[in-house]
Amino acid sequence: MKKLMAFMMALVVLLAGCSNGSKKPVDGGTVEEGIAAVQEYSSVYSGEVTTLNYLTTASTNEFAIAANLVDTLIDYDKYGVVQPALATEWKISDDSLIWTFKLREGVKWVTHDGKEYAEVVAQDFVDAMKYIFDSRNDSLTANIAYSVIKNGEKFYNGEITDFEQVGVKAIDKYTLEYTLERPTPYFLSMLTYVCFFPVNGQFLAEVGDKFGTDNTNLLYNGAYIMETFEPQTRRILVANESYWDKDNIFIKKLNYTYNKEASTLAPELFLRGEIDYADIPSTVLDEWMKDPEKKEKVRPNRTSFYSYFYAFNFDPKFAAEYEPENWKAAVNNVNFRKSLFHALDRKAAMLTEEPYDSEKRISNTITPKNLVDLDGVDYTQLGSLAEFANTDSYNKNLALEFKEKALAELEGKATFPVKVLMPYNTSLTEWANRAQVIEQQLENLLGTDYIDIIIDPKPPTGFLKEVRRAGNYAFLECNWGPDYADPETYTDPFGPDGTYNWPHLAEGYKESNGKNKYENMVDEAKVEVIDIDKRYKLFAEAEAFFIDQAFVIPYAVGGGGYTASRLNPFESPYSPFGVSGERFKGQRIMEKPMNSEQFSQGLINWEKERAEALKAAGQ
Repeated sequence: MKKLMAFMMALVVLLAGCSNGSKKPVDGGTVEEGIAAVQEYSSVYSGEVTTLNYLTTASTNEFAIAANLVDTLIDYDKYGVVQPALATEWKISDDSLIWTFKLREGVKWVTHDGKEYAEVVAQDFVDAMKYIFDSRNDSLTANIAYSVIKNGEKFYNGEITDFEQVGVKAIDKYTLEYTLERPTPYFLSMLTYVCFFPVNGQFLAEVGDKFGTDNTNLLYNGAYIMETFEPQTRRILVANESYWDKDNIFIKKLNYTYNKEASTLAPELFLRGEIDYADIPSTVLDEWMKDPEKKEKVRPNRTSFYSYFYAFNFDPKFAAEYEPENWKAAVNNVNFRKSLFHALDRKAAMLTEEPYDSEKRISNTITPKNLVDLDGVDYTQLGSLAEFANTDSYNKNLALEFKEKALAELEGKATFPVKVLMPYNTSLTEWANRAQVIEQQLENLLGTDYIDIIIDPKPPTGFLKEVRRAGNYAFLECNWGPDYADPETYTDPFGPDGTYNWPHLAEGYKESNGKNKYENMVDEAKVEVIDIDKRYKLFAEAEAFFIDQAFVIPYAVGGGGYTASRLNPFESPYSPFGVSGERFKGQRIMEKPMNSEQFSQGLINWEKERAEALKAAGQ
């Protein structure tokens, strides 16, 4: 217990930083040098959201919108130091099970037209959790919340029906209390994820099933209000004049325009001054870099903590023409999976997106480096995981060895070539190019007598629902971002409640308790909350096993690529987990975009300032 308490106190001190000191506009209407006179941001998009209901979604483009509409108990500044937000202070009980938050008074819920509806109170967090824990509402993040909240899972599964037994309570109007199932040292870092967002219970009851279906069936307490929501046309967010911290909202309007060719047209629209942000795809990057004028408008992106991997689907639900039963026979053979695992040239795939520096994004593990460490040793360097973290999985000889083993073992059980259905999102040019590279590369190495990669273009709107969550694929590029500061978060996609590739259904891994071996390894790590050393090492061994058995092929970390943007990337809130990094709060539009040299120097300065900020917070 002493080790746990020391860890928790260090974490709380580290996270209890102060304001990021963002500059405010100069009095008298004077515009700060380098900052645009008009603070209005415009961009184009091709993938439409399917819901605005932040209590049910787990989709990045959906909770990225919610992050700007609804505030959370805490937030992060531009250095990644925790700040008070809807909560002004908090404390932890001696047994580390009860977290008590004192709410900011006077924060308002407003309607889509800016009219005050109610005050934000502690009961709003209780009502939100009750909605999430009602299994009929199909919240895709319920498992994250009930993994830590006392009796949350029991209520969700109907084992108890009295919500008073669940560990979330409004002690009074402005005091919120969470009781946890067990000490959870990373709990504070979970609070910026959507399953811990508040909702006004009265409004929720009024609109019922319409909640989040459009901008009028939503309340706002965050920096922006969605003034206009016209699916596959446009959406407009305007600054919330009732916002409790409106002095730190510099961009007054966010204009999003739908265009199914957004990824292709955005660079030209940026050059014409019609939008303020464009990803520069690899197909035109060379042209931009060789053009002196265009080169001044493009910069690299920082890498993120999103993990990208290729998933093997163990519960195929695709059309009969792609032979799902034959795929099922093949994918349940570990040597078949390992043949693809070692055949995939990830560097060649990454060249479709990072032609100038492909190495910086390649990742050999599911959990990226630098998420957490153990006494200065990075998590990815613990135990057996270190071998995978430090070794390129691409190996031609091993790929062919495993191919021969798979052919022998699958004789009479599967027919060859195995059809490998590999969909991709047509809104992303690099993904389309990468799918073709992977098809050619895998078939050239393993042979078209062994596999037949079938690339399948899919529209961006509803892609996750229609493809990954529906099991409508054999082999798919997927991604996952952390929800809190602990390696457990990277196991969430692969549990029985996950909607990624259902590895618990893989044959040959069931143990005496009826669970998959990986499930049991993860469960053992999850329950270890006292000895953090042991906890991290157990998770590392589980991840090493998962990779060794080729349930997925780790590929890369997110971010990276190149951008033309009039936003300063070092002004935005910074956090590897939750939604803080999606917020426009504190950001300003520059007169001119940042170039690569300015970015490189800015990154050096930011890293130095961040180290100082973290040190100061730690003191």
